[in-house]
Amino acid sequence: MKTLLTACLAAGAVALSAIAHADESPLQWHNESLTLLAGKHYKVNPHRQYTATFEHASGWSWGDVFFFLDSIHYKNEKDANLGKSTYYGEFTPRFSLGKITGKDFSFGIVQDVLLATTYEFGENRQHNYLIGPGVDLAIPGFDYFQLNLYYRKSDSNKVPAGAIQVTPVWAVTIPVGNSDILIDGYIDWVVNNKTAKRSSAYHQNDYHANLHINPQVKYDLGKALGYEAKHLYVGFEYDYWKNKYGIKDSKGFRTDQNTYSALVKYHF
Repeated sequence: MKTLLTACLAAGAVALSAIAHADESPLQWHNESLTLLAGKHYKVNPHRQYTATFEHASGWSWGDVFFFLDSIHYKNEKDANLGKSTYYGEFTPRFSLGKITGKDFSFGIVQDVLLATTYEFGENRQHNYLIGPGVDLAIPGFDYFQLNLYYRKSDSNKVPAGAIQVTPVWAVTIPVGNSDILIDGYIDWVVNNKTAKRSSAYHQNDYHANLHINPQVKYDLGKALGYEAKHLYVGFEYDYWKNKYGIKDSKGFRTDQNTYSALVKYHF
């Protein structure tokens, strides 16, 4: 499975580099943004965090790509394993059966069927590889709605393979006065616990089912000020994570995270 996912990720990376010198570029659209976040009451990691996030989203003749990279900094604290700052990122190419084959896979509210893949990476963390089916859904009121079902595999021998993850991704635009509020985000729901077949000491730290809900609520400030819409946003990000990182919440070590961060986001 890891070999197949690595091949898919490599294919996506090659496609990203194939824009130049093409008579008909496979790139259909793209969007980049920079977000600044400031929040507190985080769990597992230090209490207060400041994060700068670069995001890229694009549509291609073969599917779509989403990539983000967080640069995370801790206020007046150090993480025991990471120091005063760290990074985390994800690379998510999805391969459209409709675009690749030229056939129509739509039915009901389903617009397209895809092979979804994700590579998760971070400082001093295991790298995770995810693969599974995905669908694009046409749901009234939503700008877009994606639903992906993943099989998770880690490259660490301390984390068992085989967890199943459900990931919906969405966006909704709500007109407000002379501007808009954009609500977008994702949910990562790892639905099953996994037990490592190793020493009995590790069984106390098995990878537990966890639920991560991470929407952003943003006001289009640029549009409100008379500038171009969909460029400058202000708002907040909500972060709820039950059993963060798959670590079971307990009285001795709280891992259930429930916090907000103020944000400024610019699309360029």
